[in-house]
Amino acid sequence: MTSDGYLADCRARLAFDLLANTWNSVVLWALRDGPSRHVELRGRVGGISSKVLTETLRRLEFNGLVERRVDAGTAARVTYGLTPLGRTLLGPIDAFGAWAFEHGDEVMAAREHHGG
Repeated sequence: MTSDGYLADCRARLAFDLLANTWNSVVLWALRDGPSRHVELRGRVGGISSKVLTETLRRLEFNGLVERRVDAGTAARVTYGLTPLGRTLLGPIDAFGAWAFEHGDEVMAAREHHGG
């Protein structure tokens, strides 16, 4: 694919859209160590409302990246975990995080320079 292909290819746009939503990447990263319950995820992520977390989990499930499991018992226990497809995004998310760690100060300086 040429660099211009990213402009026209709907699959490339799909990938960018998946990572453009901040909560998608954060929730996927929070699930990297294994399945979690909603309340555990909310505590791990921080700064996310219950409603937004639910919407994010549904969006990730719809896209095949997260699996919702209901363990029937005396009280139904719902957990969320990464699918094999969801696991494939951990590398790119980690790369974005490493880039931000390395260049974040430069971005912040540019924002300050431009009055942001």
